[in-house]
Amino acid sequence: MKHCHWGASGRGGMNPSVHALFVSLFLHGLVACGDSGSEPGPNPPDAFGTFAVGHQQFIVVDAARDDRSLLVDIWYPVDAEDAGTPFTRYPLLGEIGLDSEVSVDEVPVSARTNHPLLVFSHGFQGINLQSIDLMETLASHGFIILSPEHTGNAQASPTDSFDEAAANRVPDVAFMIDTMLARNVDPRDAFYDRVDEERIGVVGHSFGGMTAIGAVAGWAGAEPDPRVDAIVPISAVIQSDLQSDSRAGPNAGFSEVQLASIGVPTMLIGGTEDVNVPIANNEIGFERITNAPRVYKVDIIGANHNHFAGVCDIGDLLIEVGLSRESWPGGPAADLVGPYDATCTPDVFPIEEASRLTNLYTVAFFKRHLSDDLSYDRFLTSEFANTEPAIAFLVR
Repeated sequence: MKHCHWGASGRGGMNPSVHALFVSLFLHGLVACGDSGSEPGPNPPDAFGTFAVGHQQFIVVDAARDDRSLLVDIWYPVDAEDAGTPFTRYPLLGEIGLDSEVSVDEVPVSARTNHPLLVFSHGFQGINLQSIDLMETLASHGFIILSPEHTGNAQASPTDSFDEAAANRVPDVAFMIDTMLARNVDPRDAFYDRVDEERIGVVGHSFGGMTAIGAVAGWAGAEPDPRVDAIVPISAVIQSDLQSDSRAGPNAGFSEVQLASIGVPTMLIGGTEDVNVPIANNEIGFERITNAPRVYKVDIIGANHNHFAGVCDIGDLLIEVGLSRESWPGGPAADLVGPYDATCTPDVFPIEEASRLTNLYTVAFFKRHLSDDLSYDRFLTSEFANTEPAIAFLVR
């Protein structure tokens, strides 16, 4: 079942310049919209779950940090009787947007009262709509998930240095948690009594993967948040000399003390062909995160950094609207050429498969370690990984 597709016209959206949008989206990716896979048994973690999906977008202001404003998208589970249409249009540029095939704006939150809460953190100077397929899939499995646009380190506001951006990341995550816990106890709010305050996780890609680690280990001057119960860092820099970003500062990595301080279940996901954040980062993380109750390392064999960000959908959109691949060099799409050719051609690892596997392991991990659903244990074993040819798996 394909979760989303590109479309034109519709809901109003962001209005940055074409060049700024394209450069940022091409560098950092946007959406991985793939066909769900199938596994035996009910409610497989790489397929759409039992809930319909709702979506909202809102802005919140952190008065404690000089009125810092954050744009936030939230996805949440919806009971079948409240599902409907029209489906959500995620705005990209003017009348061009991404049409969901599952998410509906502003529908009621599921009446269930114990939904685990997740926060997703996007890549360096990226956008908070980076991983819609994963967001929608998690919501369909019963999670409420927020994705803030990290002001100052986002496509629309790329003003902060590496270390300035790092200093804001963990406080942004903490503020997302504060915001939802406040909504959870407000009888006037749509999310009243819907969040399980004892089940909170963080997931992120690239710089956002570092944010997930920082949420439980501390980072760039911010203390760890004791409310976070599980993390999934995807393609995160663990050791400073194992990354290729020339903008990186002193906070490009974590000390052995920080990693040893992590005391929550952790799943490290990455691609073996990632040259931006080499998979050796996850090997080091697996070795040094010694005090977590469970640590998983999931290597997707053949995937690179862009397999987790949807660069193929962006390139395919350009082709669909008339900007051929041959026209990209020397134009606003020049920065897309390398990532697209490395990720989206027929002779490389299929991005749809990378998306399926990311969904499978992320959903199974949070269902097991936040929802305490033991039936997902079977997906988190070496025996199961042996049935997935593109997975190299370790657990401790």
